[in-house]
Amino acid sequence: MKNTSLLKKYILEDSILVMPGAHDTLTAKIVEQAGFKALTMGGYSASASLLGKPDLSFLTLTEMVGCIHRIVDVVDIPVFTDGDTGHGGVLNVRQTVREIEKTGAAGMFIEDQVFPKRCGHMLDKQVIEKEEMIAKVKAAVDARIDDDFIIMARTDALAVNGLEDAIDRANLFHEAGADLIFVEAPTTIEQMQVITAQIDAPTLANNIEGGKSPLLSALELEKIGYNTVVFPVAATYAITKVVKDLMTELSATGTTEGFNDRMVSFDEFNRIIGLDRLRSLERNYF
Repeated sequence: MKNTSLLKKYILEDSILVMPGAHDTLTAKIVEQAGFKALTMGGYSASASLLGKPDLSFLTLTEMVGCIHRIVDVVDIPVFTDGDTGHGGVLNVRQTVREIEKTGAAGMFIEDQVFPKRCGHMLDKQVIEKEEMIAKVKAAVDARIDDDFIIMARTDALAVNGLEDAIDRANLFHEAGADLIFVEAPTTIEQMQVITAQIDAPTLANNIEGGKSPLLSALELEKIGYNTVVFPVAATYAITKVVKDLMTELSATGTTEGFNDRMVSFDEFNRIIGLDRLRSLERNYF
């Protein structure tokens, strides 16, 4: 089965789909080896990893496409990714969908923030008129080659215009053809319950550690009515913490010996990145 069809199947299953975030090929390999059925790759972590900058629209489509392509190339599971605002108007949205679909990703989302956008859990967001976003959704759906390539519409209107407008937008975006809906940054469980009850479409929850939304387990979110949940920045935050601690240890002691129990071994790392398989392949030519 195609990865696009697999992702659609997973989203529509009774049990919630959990997609951890990967910001590079190494973390993507680790996600897959941990047994997850799909992964996500967002602009927040990609911007930090590739540019060392926050999620404020610094990352270009070309840079994002390159990162997606490298991740898709090293894993077999479906990859769901970030199209930001579509990088412009409806024609830019079409180009964004075409370029991301060509990477082999299984799906993507676009959002209704004003460009330059910002992380959905940051302050001072602005959203475009709903009619403009409806046009973008239609352009995205029209541009895809594979009908199973997932197009998700994200709205940030909750923080700007309130819950009623966010739900209204969500349903309009679904009517325009979006397969999956994401209302960003609800601040209470009660808001989450209203979102899943009043939106006539599959919905996604976003678990951001330290963000504005309640951090609930996958099972709790499934009971509320969500179809899928992403943990887009957890690996990025964890890696940042571990590397900071490692540098503190090395600076203080001049050695990494006291940190060994928080590292993988030389042999385990080589296994993770597939050294044995490549050596075996190499031997076939001699």
